[in-house]
Order: sequence, then C-alpha cells, then structure tokens
Amino acid sequence: MTDPMEPSTSKSDPNPIIGPITLLHPRREPFEHGLLPIQKLIFTDPLQALIPLKQKLASSSSSSTQRVNSDALADALQISSEHARLILDTLASVLHSEPDPLVNAHPDDVDSVGSDLRDLILFLYIQSYKRLLPRSHKDSAAVADVWPSTSAFDGYLSALSPLQLVRSNTRRFMPSQADEEAHQLSYLQKHLANIISLLSEPVEGEGEESLVLTMEGFEHLGFLIQFGDKGSEGIPLSQAAPFFANSDPDMPAVPVPASQVLDWLLENIASSLEHITDKISAKENGPQGGSDQDVAMADASPSSAKASQSARSSFFIEGVSKSSYVKQASDLKNSSVKVINCHDSVIYILAPLRYATIYGCSDATIVLGAVGKAVRVEHCERVHVILASKRVCIVNCRECIFFLGVNQRPLIVGDNHKLQVAPYNTFYSQLEEHMTEVGIDATINRWHEPLALGVIDPHDSLSHPAGVADAQTESAACLDPDQFTNFLIPNWFEGEPIKSTRNNPFPLPDLYFTSQQRNKKNLGEIQQILREAPLEENRKRELSCALHVYFKDWLYASGNIRQLYCLLGD
Repeated sequence: MTDPMEPSTSKSDPNPIIGPITLLHPRREPFEHGLLPIQKLIFTDPLQALIPLKQKLASSSSSSTQRVNSDALADALQISSEHARLILDTLASVLHSEPDPLVNAHPDDVDSVGSDLRDLILFLYIQSYKRLLPRSHKDSAAVADVWPSTSAFDGYLSALSPLQLVRSNTRRFMPSQADEEAHQLSYLQKHLANIISLLSEPVEGEGEESLVLTMEGFEHLGFLIQFGDKGSEGIPLSQAAPFFANSDPDMPAVPVPASQVLDWLLENIASSLEHITDKISAKENGPQGGSDQDVAMADASPSSAKASQSARSSFFIEGVSKSSYVKQASDLKNSSVKVINCHDSVIYILAPLRYATIYGCSDATIVLGAVGKAVRVEHCERVHVILASKRVCIVNCRECIFFLGVNQRPLIVGDNHKLQVAPYNTFYSQLEEHMTEVGIDATINRWHEPLALGVIDPHDSLSHPAGVADAQTESAACLDPDQFTNFLIPNWFEGEPIKSTRNNPFPLPDLYFTSQQRNKKNLGEIQQILREAPLEENRKRELSCALHVYFKDWLYASGNIRQLYCLLGD
C-alpha cells in the first residue's frame, strides 16, 4: 500500500483545524450493497492501480462533464461490457447524490449517461474492502447438524452460515451495527490519505507534491462518509467542514490543501471511533443480552417479532418464528429494512423502501413491497422471497424461490444450490403507488436473466483454497410454469386509495399466463364435477374429508401452511 500523505505541520494554514461539530459516520450503503466479486476490480494496491486508470478514463471522458460511459469503462478495465454495465448499475444504487444523472437514467440510457469519474474511482477503490466476519459459534457441532456440509466450499464458507444464529437467539454471534461501523471507520482511517489524493488536484506550477481539494471534489467524499444521522438528507458535507462552510454560493470556493482536509477528517474519524468503542465496551461489560445502542432491540419469545428502528433509518426485524409479521408504509416509509434470523414464518413488509437485506432466514415467506435501490438476500435456506425492486443480489442461498419484479438482472453470488426464479406473483392495494414513489418500472422485468458471478467472495476476509477464485457460482433455474401460483396478501389497509392496485402490475410471461389460466380452468371443471357427482350424503362427507386431508398435506409439504398464521392470530 502506498504510504499515506503526512499531515500538514505548516503554521500558515489559512483555516486551522476545528474540532468535530457532530459525529462522522461511514455511509453503510456502498459497503453493504456496492461490493462486486469481480477479480479484476480487486487491486492489491488500489492507489497505484487507480492513478493511471483515472488518467486514462479522464482522457476518454468528456472534458466538460468528466463522465465515464460503459464502453470506456470496459476498455480501461479490460472487462466485458456486461460487467461494465453491472458496475454502473451497482454504483447508481449506492450513490449519495440523488440528482446525479446516473441515478435517474432510464435503463436504456445508463450505458451512455455513465458515471462521474470521481464517484467511479471511489467505488473502485472500496472494492478492496474486507467485510467484518460474524463471530464463531460456540457449538460448531450443533450448527453442523442443522445444516450438514454438502458443498466442497462449505468448509470455509460455513463461518458465514445463518445457522450460527439459529441456536443463539441473540445477536452476539454476528457483528452488531456498532461493530460494523467501527470496522468501516477503521478502513477509512487507514485509506483516507489515498482516497483524498485521488480526489485532489496539483497546484499549477508546483508539481504533484502540492495537492489541493476543491469544494466540488470534497463533496464527492459524501459517497463514503456523512455527518449526523440522516445521511444525504442531513448536513451537506461542505457545510460541515470549517474550510468550506461559509463560502459565498455565488463565488467559486478557494481550494483547500489536501493535507488540511486529511487532518480534519482524521480527527473526526478518531472522535467517532472513540465514541463507538466506548459504546461497544459498555455493551460488552454490561448485563448479558444488552442491546446494541444503535439498534435497540428488546429480547422476545421466539414466536414474537423483535423489531426496532435504528438511529440511522434502518428497521430491523429479527427472530420471528412460527408466526406472521406485518409492517406497512406508516411504519417504514423512506427507510431501509433488515430481516434477520426469521424461521417458519410469513413476513409482510408492504412499504416503499430504499434498501432491504434478508439474512439467515429459513423455511419462511418474505414479501417486500417496493425497494427503490437494492435488495440483498444472504445465507437463506428454503425461503420464498417475493419482491419488487430495481435490483436484487442473492448470496450463499439454498433451495429458495424468488418471485421477482426487477428492473435489472438478478445477481447470483457465492455458494448457491437449487435456486429458482419466477415472475412476480402478488399485489396489494398500494403497490403501484409505492413503486412509483421509489422509481420501479413495471414494464421492465428481468427476472429470467440471472447473472452468475464467482463462487468466492473476495470481500469476506476468509482464506480460500487455491484454484477456485475464478469458479462461477451455480445460477438459478426458472420455475416450472405449472408450479407457478399467485400469492394472496390479506387486505390490512384501512380505506382503499383512489388509484388502488387490483392486479399484479408486472405482466406475466405467456407461458406462465397460459399455465395459470389452464390451472384455473381445470379447477373450475373439478369443482363442477364434484358438485354434480351423484353421491349419497355419507359418501360426500367421506370425499370432503379426503379432500381436506390431501389439502392439509399439500399445505405442509409446500410450506403454504405459513400463510395461515396471520389468520390464526399471533
């Protein structure tokens, strides 16, 4: 790694370092939803790799806009056009600037609109980030007998298995939000000098050693950091900094020495790390089962929902078992959701969301309303996921079925087995309203075009066997149209909206529509035959009992018994 810039020791700095005005936080979205397991994006020394890459991209981009299209990106990185488009789509989903043209581009225009060069460089830099691993489970044998090892890769991927969480019934064995934030801040602290140098410009006539950062360049650090708890909706980054806070909006701000920016940000990061460390220490030294202050969760029985709103706009649903759980727009509007360690349940999240994560769940049905940025489903087994979203990433899952309404290709990553994808299969009265709010286009559904990447995730901090780094993960098969059924969501909404959704907004492919109509016709014919069958009353009762038995067997065998939880009462 290139040595970081030394902090400035000059006594003539026009703007002395000022103490933190509020806590600095890492933006979680790039670290949680923005990492891609593409080997050509993983640089041993990001700075030395990205300096010439930045120069090459700058020479090929428009001098006035400094935007990089997919062709230039593919050429510079020597990657396929498919992967270049994936980079642009992923970057768009985690950008901090909502007005950016890439965020608002129509899918047909993304390749030509391209990304801002500085945002792209920051995105490529953090591909070297290593995620914080869950803590090891105390009873590895207990974990093994829940999810036996059937894969050649399980030996080292088992450390990330959701079944480490199944037996613990607490969050002690996975990173807390505070742990993850401290890990991300430590990464930024280590790499901030390199990151700032990539955004800086040399002073004309003074050579590369004298770097300055413009206010515009400084704002691009908002991709990685934020002040306060509201992220991009809170304090603009330049207004939080003493050297830009009082700039005349009608006049270009004077560039600031890069070393001065570095000193000020490192001071803020150190202050935040001290605050988080104290919080983690207080939690670990406090009573067992104490909650993460960032995600204040109360322990509850396995059959009840454990949920809370994070201080930073994430809503957590954890440990729901053998029950149903419902959240609507009034509870979650403009929020992000994490569903963790839920089993044998039905979870309804009927709201417009920014991000959603489903982690460590099994034998469950999870319905996500409309997710405008990205969904990540990780370490799940025998789960049915029904979602409308711009994009979805599926990681290390087994025997799951995904009913998708997605504007981008589903991304399949890691050690997956027996996955199936199918077209979206449900609706609720406010669905189209929520989709419009978050920008999902019902006329585009790429559910049947999964993009499979590597079986190895280079961001997981694990050592991997030699020779498997480039192995491709098992992709997902399309669900047999004859197995496709609609999913009915009970109507919990008080008062129908004026423009109520009354049908699935995503058109069904012909094969699935034809199969659905055929099944509906067959059902009608069977019902007619049963009604007209010349049977005595006792024979009718026997037939009715037999049908009930078979129906009950089907409910359990298919997992649809979970849909009755909401009718039985929780």
